[in-house]
Amino acid sequence: MQSIATVTVCLILISLAAVPGAGQSPGATPPAPKAKTKAPDTGWVSLFNGKDLSGWVKVGEELWEVDHGTIAGRGITQNYGYLRTEKRYVDFHLSLRFKCEADGNSGVFFRTEFEPGSTKIAHGLQFEIDRVVGRHTGGVVGDKRGFLVWPSAENELVVRPDDWNEYLLKVEGNRYVARLNGVVVVDFTDPAPISHDGYIALQLHSGGKGQMRFKDIYIRDLTKR
Repeated sequence: MQSIATVTVCLILISLAAVPGAGQSPGATPPAPKAKTKAPDTGWVSLFNGKDLSGWVKVGEELWEVDHGTIAGRGITQNYGYLRTEKRYVDFHLSLRFKCEADGNSGVFFRTEFEPGSTKIAHGLQFEIDRVVGRHTGGVVGDKRGFLVWPSAENELVVRPDDWNEYLLKVEGNRYVARLNGVVVVDFTDPAPISHDGYIALQLHSGGKGQMRFKDIYIRDLTKR
């Protein structure tokens, strides 16, 4: 049988263990709290806040609006229409999602300039968007040179005609890369680049058939001037 003194000592030790700092010698420095690990800055910033078209400029008379957290573009005339960034870019990585809701053609323009007061392109290139299989979604076209490159035959099938598509576009110097739904469909080095600086723009092709949605638009600006 334990003595009363033994039981008392045990109870005291248990009580001390429950008190923070108990048992430390006077003047001892408490252990420093663990530093929180800061997430690395990836450089990605949003180009669309999901509420309005802040940071964007309409070019032409086609309809661009925010609808259910997406940028919705609809052809209401027979002319071209664009929605361009306020800022100009040289090199960048661009990530976005797009959905074609009609048969009209579209694209993501880059290093683009417009003639004053016009939808006419002074210079610029685009990554193609078209819901129809075989129309080179992911290909690069522009600068009055036609298609510079288009996907291989098997990669023409990567586009999702009736669903959201994921686009990752990389423009670095004269190298243009398009990844569509996780597949690199184009990786092209331009032997004679013409456009070197300009706006990024979403397009509605002429003809009045365009009906597009864009969302989750992020950019990593690599521009050096």
